[in-house]
Amino acid sequence: MAAWDTGWKRSSGFWKAPGGFGEALAACSALGPVAYVEAEYFGGHGSQAAQVWDGGEAVLGPDVDPSAGTPISQALRRLGVARGPDGDEFDAVGLGRHRDPEDWLGED
Repeated sequence: MAAWDTGWKRSSGFWKAPGGFGEALAACSALGPVAYVEAEYFGGHGSQAAQVWDGGEAVLGPDVDPSAGTPISQALRRLGVARGPDGDEFDAVGLGRHRDPEDWLGED
């Protein structure tokens, strides 16, 4: 897989990243793996997308095998995150505490 030439498009599964961001992340990955993830949910329905670069090359995504877990969990796995005892990689790094915006209130 190669990094994008002209920026990210809806057809690639990404909505928020600016043009050229894929190339910047590919360059950053010369020092180690780098991931970009997106999640868009409303009312319990939505989608995730993820891509991981390592050594200047895309090594995961943006199309991922759904049988291997969510796109974000797959990306975290590529970064070396191990699944937690009570959840997936998403929960293991503490992202689960951001699932519900109401839970953010009162956080320091």
